[in-house]
Amino acid sequence: MRLSRSLVTGAATLALLTTLSGCGSDSESGSKARTGADSVFGSDADSDGGSGQTTTGGLPRASDTESVASYLNRYTPCQGVVTGDEYDGGHDGDAWGTDESEDPAWGIEERAVCTDGSDRPIALLTVSDMKEFQTAAKASGDEFLVGEDFAVVPVGDEAIRSLQRSDLRFLTCDADLAVPSGFEKEPALVDGCVLTNYVPE
Repeated sequence: MRLSRSLVTGAATLALLTTLSGCGSDSESGSKARTGADSVFGSDADSDGGSGQTTTGGLPRASDTESVASYLNRYTPCQGVVTGDEYDGGHDGDAWGTDESEDPAWGIEERAVCTDGSDRPIALLTVSDMKEFQTAAKASGDEFLVGEDFAVVPVGDEAIRSLQRSDLRFLTCDADLAVPSGFEKEPALVDGCVLTNYVPE
């Protein structure tokens, strides 16, 4: 998954692409191993009845960034949630969205940042208009993990691997992306963009 070119180094981007492309099994107790498409962004459709609820369409919803954090905590630590401005005050450009969250074209309602178990940032974005968000993503070339009304941008390898088990989908507008047989692919809200559980290497 390619993250914002202006905020994440090439090394982090390469690590992100590499770790999300795996075909590993899920060793959680009480669950069977996943193969093929389910090994990337599996289909846990459970709902806690509150924040981070999964919809019938499969994409999770969240009413605010605390709800996004609650959802992520099912799969990876998302601790110490602070507003984007508060985080940026002590971390110059470490988390995605410093400038984009101020641009109305992105349709970002709220931006916060939490840290994973390795103290790496995860940008949490609630989105008031997902079509606007996807339009801006297409124009910028950035790619995200998305729910129905939010997006996240993890940086740490461990968090990325852990989020492979979630119901988030990879949003890409890469016209050259070929999704292999056996993986899900559906049109996003913007022409030329797709949502998929396949992430290329």
